[in-house]
Amino acid sequence: MVVLITGASAGFGRACAQKFVANGDKVIATARRKEELESLQSELGEQNLAIIAHDITDIEGLKPKLDSTLKARGWDIDVLVNNAGLALGLAPAQECDINDWERMIEVNVLALVRLTHFVLPSMVARKKGHIINIGSIAGSYPYPGSTVYGATKAFVKQFSLNLRADLYSKNIRVSDIEPGLAGGSEFSLVRFKGDKAKADSVYEGATPLTPQDIAEAVCWVAHLPMHVNINRLEMMPTCQAPTALNVYKG
Repeated sequence: MVVLITGASAGFGRACAQKFVANGDKVIATARRKEELESLQSELGEQNLAIIAHDITDIEGLKPKLDSTLKARGWDIDVLVNNAGLALGLAPAQECDINDWERMIEVNVLALVRLTHFVLPSMVARKKGHIINIGSIAGSYPYPGSTVYGATKAFVKQFSLNLRADLYSKNIRVSDIEPGLAGGSEFSLVRFKGDKAKADSVYEGATPLTPQDIAEAVCWVAHLPMHVNINRLEMMPTCQAPTALNVYKG
């Protein structure tokens, strides 16, 4: 099995690459940071892992690099793990930076859609493939400050279901993995723009999911028999649960 993973330099993506290679699969890892990808390749071996250092939002620049890698290795993409994504800020809507909103839409929605669109023709032609999108419980459960981030993940959830409607007769599977509170990645550090104290406070007193937990789920979903499709998998740490509706009494 050949697996293309975006955002593979750290966090969920890196853990997924490690898990798939440990399972005997081949991986193409993409991310912006070349040095982190080279570190991953050194760990997992060049025979098992190909790397492409590129910004996922530049699909036109990424396409020829992907084509070249696939041709050189004699590989076809069997599984696409759309992992790259980010949250920026936690301010109420009226105080947010519009540039942060646009960046989240660009990475979480547009980049995911463009790459999916690029890999689908080959999968359809071979009648074989699996799109695994990394969503979030934020796409189902609103919380203050998640205005656009949550909306992008709601898009991912519906996009995944709609893809299933298009592709179920083509022997192509589509899954949406939706983690809750998860540590061990740069997610909160990016959200708070490098403020480590704020990022660390998110996890104080809690035992969050880990990147390895997510990778375990992704690899399990990918390796189920071909007649089994997991449409949606919602994951939370035991310490987290969907909260009651908030009521403001002023």
